[in-house]
Amino acid sequence: MREIHVIGLASDGKFIVCADSSGEKFRLPADEKLRAAARGDAARLGQIEIEMDSLMRPREIQARIRSGASIEQVAKESGMPASKIERYAHPVLLERSRAAELAQQGHPVRPDGPAVMTLLEIVTQAFRGRGHTMESAEWDAWRDEDGHWIAQLTWPAGRHTNTAHWRFQPDAHGGSVTPLDDAASELVDPDFGRQLRGLAPVAAVQDAPSQQTLDDYYGVDSDSDREDAAVLDAAAAPSPSEDASAGAETADDSAEDASDRDPRPKPAPAHPAAKDKRGKPSMPSWEDVLLGVRSNGR
Repeated sequence: MREIHVIGLASDGKFIVCADSSGEKFRLPADEKLRAAARGDAARLGQIEIEMDSLMRPREIQARIRSGASIEQVAKESGMPASKIERYAHPVLLERSRAAELAQQGHPVRPDGPAVMTLLEIVTQAFRGRGHTMESAEWDAWRDEDGHWIAQLTWPAGRHTNTAHWRFQPDAHGGSVTPLDDAASELVDPDFGRQLRGLAPVAAVQDAPSQQTLDDYYGVDSDSDREDAAVLDAAAAPSPSEDASAGAETADDSAEDASDRDPRPKPAPAHPAAKDKRGKPSMPSWEDVLLGVRSNGR
């Protein structure tokens, strides 16, 4: 490596003219990097190197990390090594972690007002009711476009990973958290785990009695007893002729009962109409009407 020494400043003031021992001249740009090197500011030199390697500046890196991006995502976007991005991302990651801890101590906002219990206490009870554990859950936080802190909870459920989000608003009383999705609303729902209203049991339809039930009722204990019972039932059954005569008698009785129950009035027996002396029908008296006596005395 050859040594060079400064000769002077170029006429335009943008370069520094240098020369080596042989008299060969060189020029260096009089930029911020040269000024930092002249001051011995190593931190500024490293920052300038990152700015020169990528279009993303340290402030932009921190803004991306604060908005929820990871170091790997920023490294992929900028094309910079992750080791250089981590240098600027570390303080922002600590800020996000602290915001997540504060959000857990916030009080969820419900339709009837803020809850007395904290978000962490309510979520722990909900996890216990669902069979989950808080050991497998992870908290995180970041700022959205409006500058509000967004708290995120992720936990595994089988082969899937569930997420819930709340908007965290810090204040002197621990802050408040508002659900932003269905998963977050269900976790802070006060009716979660409450037993649903049951329905009255429906009476089962009684089936036809089985042969075993009939045997128990009649005291039939064996096949021979069952055969004897069948013979007795056959002997007690009426013969076809008896059935026919009984059917005829039943028909006659039914006809008589029908005639007795017939609501229509019976026709009056034929009789000559009573007439007065002038040949006109005589009018019945009130006694005849009340007692039901006809004018002809019948």
